[in-house]
Amino acid sequence: MAIRVLIVDDSSAVRLIVRRCLEQAEIRIGEIWEAGNGEEALGVLAERTADLILSDINMPKMDGIQLLSALKQDRRLASIPVVMLTTEAASQLVVGVIRMGAAGYIKKPFTPAQIQDKIAPLIKAGAQASMQNEVPMPQD
Repeated sequence: MAIRVLIVDDSSAVRLIVRRCLEQAEIRIGEIWEAGNGEEALGVLAERTADLILSDINMPKMDGIQLLSALKQDRRLASIPVVMLTTEAASQLVVGVIRMGAAGYIKKPFTPAQIQDKIAPLIKAGAQASMQNEVPMPQD
């Protein structure tokens, strides 16, 4: 199953690095969309559905924490796993985003292996949940 990923970061260079890390990781990636901040991300999600969101925390207009809060308040988007990307070493910030519902975090700078290690379990859990929600096909 190929997953659809939304990368949210105000730096186009970081978005490119994340994209390349996803492509190098041993994960089947379908479509990848990008947004420069939380507002843009919500705009993308108004038109598309993502299976995973990788979001920076510190961004202009709408930061990652505000984006996470908005996602968790929207019934359609609340179940999308969000992994926060951060340079922040402050454990209080990391604990805060986990309490808000983030599926995890990755500290910048990161490697493709770190991205794979963090998101592979989320993808596996999502695939299992989607298989459980499938309607069985009628047997002849």
